[in-house]
Amino acid sequence: MSDRKTDGERIFIGVAWPYANGPLHLGTVVGCLLPADIFGRYHRMQGNRVLMVSGSDEHGTPITLKAEKEGVTPKDIADRYNRQHVDNIDALGIELENFSRTSNSFHRQVVQDFFLRLHENGYIYPETMESPYCESCGRFLPDRYVEGTCPYCGGTARGDQCEDCGKTLEAGEVDDPRCKLCGEMPVMRETEHLFFELSAFEDELLAWLADKDFWRGNVITFTRNWIREGLEDRAVTRDLEWGVPVPLEGYEDKRLYVWFEAVMGYLSASREWAEQQDTPEAWRNWWQSDARHYYFLAKDNIPFHTIIWPAMLLAHGDLRLPYDVPANEYLTFSGEQFSKSKGIGVWIPDVLERFAPDAIRYYLSINMPEKHDTDWNWRDFEAKTNNELVGTLGNFVHRVLTFTAKHYGEIPEMGKLTPDDEAMLEAIEKRGEAISEAIETVRLKQGMKELIALAQQGNRYLNEQEPWNLVKQQRERCGTVLHVALRLVKALAVYAAPYLPHAGQRIWSMLGQPGQVKEQRWKAALDGLADAALETPTPLFDTIDIDDLVAEDGGDAAEGCEQLDLRVAEISRVREHPDADRLYVFDLDIGGLGRRRIVAGIRPWYDEEELEGRRIVVVVNLKPAVIRGVRSQGMLLAADDGSPSLLVATGEPGSVVTPAGVEAAPADEVDIELLRELPLEVNEDGVAVCGGCELRDKNGVVRPDRDVAAGTPIH
Repeated sequence: MSDRKTDGERIFIGVAWPYANGPLHLGTVVGCLLPADIFGRYHRMQGNRVLMVSGSDEHGTPITLKAEKEGVTPKDIADRYNRQHVDNIDALGIELENFSRTSNSFHRQVVQDFFLRLHENGYIYPETMESPYCESCGRFLPDRYVEGTCPYCGGTARGDQCEDCGKTLEAGEVDDPRCKLCGEMPVMRETEHLFFELSAFEDELLAWLADKDFWRGNVITFTRNWIREGLEDRAVTRDLEWGVPVPLEGYEDKRLYVWFEAVMGYLSASREWAEQQDTPEAWRNWWQSDARHYYFLAKDNIPFHTIIWPAMLLAHGDLRLPYDVPANEYLTFSGEQFSKSKGIGVWIPDVLERFAPDAIRYYLSINMPEKHDTDWNWRDFEAKTNNELVGTLGNFVHRVLTFTAKHYGEIPEMGKLTPDDEAMLEAIEKRGEAISEAIETVRLKQGMKELIALAQQGNRYLNEQEPWNLVKQQRERCGTVLHVALRLVKALAVYAAPYLPHAGQRIWSMLGQPGQVKEQRWKAALDGLADAALETPTPLFDTIDIDDLVAEDGGDAAEGCEQLDLRVAEISRVREHPDADRLYVFDLDIGGLGRRRIVAGIRPWYDEEELEGRRIVVVVNLKPAVIRGVRSQGMLLAADDGSPSLLVATGEPGSVVTPAGVEAAPADEVDIELLRELPLEVNEDGVAVCGGCELRDKNGVVRPDRDVAAGTPIH
């Protein structure tokens, strides 16, 4: 989108960059993408110059972890999910001036220049530190390769942050640390890294925050308290091959830490946009001139955007600081935080197959977690869609357009206004002001409530004026009522455009108005209606029935199957468990995932010689367990009708096995209880299925190694 020629303010919008390690989920959409899009669309309609940027965060350890699990390169993972994210963002109607990637060469150059500027200004220095080293894997472990217990709250922690309390951590601080790849406890070894002198900016940051009382309470309180506790310098390099190289001699084998590098994407994407417009210096209008900077993100990203990034900007010396950081709380699913790593969430590719984008946008807007966590609830989604989106907004627009088209065919003239008519026109203006104020102050949920309330007023107006009676005896008066109602329809098209862009445009077109509604000024909602023929009206929204959808896909039976990481494994060695007469100990070759050891209770049914060399299906992300003194890192799958029958596959060791038609989003770790709850069984064709979806590797379906009855459960 080009830089529109306007006289308004300059508004920069930074949207937190989603990790390209899996499908987008609704938590990411409501946390940053959707609120930023609503805000950006509104400001463009107000005549302001908007530069809204984001992109795929492709250098984080979630990428390398997934690549190692799948036996592919990090670039393969990043390319796959960047393409998917771009398509999903477009389908949701989210518009950015630039959606970039941290793996591209432009970003790398901007980051290295920024780093060198900080180094020249004296804020980067070397220091020897202790880092976790896995002797089993033979390497230093990046932050997310370490998991354990948070020393502050006792919750589950990664090497960079606690998932429960949000506290940022160093890997060496985690209690009871374990290597994420092999499960062994790492040791601490000395290594030299470069550090950013964050501690030098405590006073400057507090002074900058002094007038930020208009920030959301949780954001400003969290930020000030964090700084007052004392800031510590942070390592900006790490021992990893995937990432932006450190542009200093002697550090060729290190990469810039993703927390340090990724936030620079806001600047690199801005500069890249300027290059794309053939105006390479245009980025300076937002970064080195008068402009308001807004950053949209979820609350776990607060310190990176209100402390670390501002400190980096101060260290650089001539770039604008954030004006507002309206961080959202979490959207939860059945009470749990959305998480790619845990496989918890509603995934955008799936939900877009079932529902219209504006229905998704509506429910997220009216349910936006601005002050506290909110839950995605399917029944509530159904109720709000049918009662409010369809029954209130869609119903008003459709009944006005249908009645007018039937009896007039065009926009009727407006005659003498009654007090009721004038009150309705005044409501259009007042509600518009309320929506505008709500969006300006980033209270987007309130803005949507005002929009629905305006449609409710329109329905009451129609019911009170009864045009279906007026058209028979007072046609001129009926025309005036409909003209007023159509003025409201036009206003709803404009006011809905930031929230529901697809519906806003359809209303605009059915009114016979030329061009795109998003290109209109906000004040166009109050303008009169020019003569125009009406298009044949069609319903704006469809009602939804969750029960029908459940019936269509087998009761959502496959839900949860996407969390499993199933792989083809070759049995390289079998031996009897020394302390259990029903157990075997297997050594497995899982291709790119390396070798693993598991314990399985199939000894009464299989001899050792018939097992070695067989290719079976293994759950590799099952939580490790010690079984009779032997650590088991996974579980084989077998159909069990009283005599277990191994699931066998023909793919290469390490090949992924997935339920057909299910978007795989393996959790980092799953509990045995999940496996007990999932509908894994054998179907009538003798194929292993999860929720009715056939399990397949790259060579075809997966079956038990002998015939079993349909419906036999798989354990």
